[in-house]
Amino acid sequence: MRWDAQALQPALVDDATAPAAAPLLPMAGLLRSISTPEFAGITFHEVTAKSVLNKVPPQSTMPFGWTINPYRGCSHACVYCFARKSHSYLDFDSGLDFDSQVVVKVNAAQVLRAELGRASWRHEHVALGTNTDPYQRAEGRYQLMPGIIEALASSGTPFSILTKGTLLSRDIPLLQEAAQSVPVGLGISLAMMDEDLQAAIEPGTPGPRARLRLVSRLREAGLPCGVMAMPILPYLSDSDEALDSLFASLAAAGATGVTAGALYLRPGTREWFMAWLARNHPALVGKYRRLYNGPKGPGSYADPGYRKWLAQRVAFFKRRHGFPPSAAFAHEELQRDSGTEFHPDPRVEEARYPQGSMPDRRGPEGAEPRKFTSESGHRLSGSARRLHDGGHDREVRRNPRQGVQGALF
Repeated sequence: MRWDAQALQPALVDDATAPAAAPLLPMAGLLRSISTPEFAGITFHEVTAKSVLNKVPPQSTMPFGWTINPYRGCSHACVYCFARKSHSYLDFDSGLDFDSQVVVKVNAAQVLRAELGRASWRHEHVALGTNTDPYQRAEGRYQLMPGIIEALASSGTPFSILTKGTLLSRDIPLLQEAAQSVPVGLGISLAMMDEDLQAAIEPGTPGPRARLRLVSRLREAGLPCGVMAMPILPYLSDSDEALDSLFASLAAAGATGVTAGALYLRPGTREWFMAWLARNHPALVGKYRRLYNGPKGPGSYADPGYRKWLAQRVAFFKRRHGFPPSAAFAHEELQRDSGTEFHPDPRVEEARYPQGSMPDRRGPEGAEPRKFTSESGHRLSGSARRLHDGGHDREVRRNPRQGVQGALF
């Protein structure tokens, strides 16, 4: 991420009554830091960004070359979120700060339009939702995504969105328009149907049923929708009953594809998750330590034996409910056991995105993109924009202290 100190601009959201909150660090490009009663416990740090397109390192296994993250930090507060460590790069901690100190790139759409307009831009696939959720609660306030979607579509740039946020439903008309111009992939993150477990470990997210309704709405709108059933939590959400319920529900909702994998515990996430586990499931602490103990000490990935066992169960329930096998988009040339979808390199598992979640690459090479003209009203501003918001499921408001989701970068 690159921020440069720039001349102060008026904040995009006019809220004269919002009490100011002192920033925790001298952040370059900072316009203001605020907290409001509507988002109790959360501080927004509004910044101007110099760049919003992030190049994915060439050694990455991810099936995309560029990402956009309009927010840093995430009010979804998913205890297991792998992206927690990234908040320490801003001198925040990877625990409660990640959940409650949200950086907002208020000029993201304007900067993106300039970047996509450069002669050097090659219209490569851009992924959103790979680090923090672009449809977390803050999006209801700042409404950055409509401008970002419009900029990508009007420039002829294929894109994908991965989210837990049902606020995505607000932008379905805009996404339908965009899909007429460029390939679009849409993915929903949903890995458990147990509402008590979900509320405990993903306290700021919409519940499973709300996300299933979103999958159905996207499919009814003629849009693709894959589901990333990650992470599957060892001893908590990996039983046959839990997996059967999950895949049956996804099939009934009309998901175009699904991938699943075990919990990933990188440093920064591991400490936060294990503290949660000790408070809520102390009997499992020893099992997790053994399961995530590699030859050189604590590791990020579950034991290969467990991952292979889980892959076998996932493959079985996917077949039972009519889902196609997953494709390892970044490693299609590698040999893998098509019966289990297991690969000894866990990075290959991470690179498997479900059908529908990535832009369809079968379109004509070099075809001139259709001109994108939005009619969905997202240029509304001020009070009119706030009235236009509200299409998302209100379940998301049940807990104001919340955190993150995503995939990488």
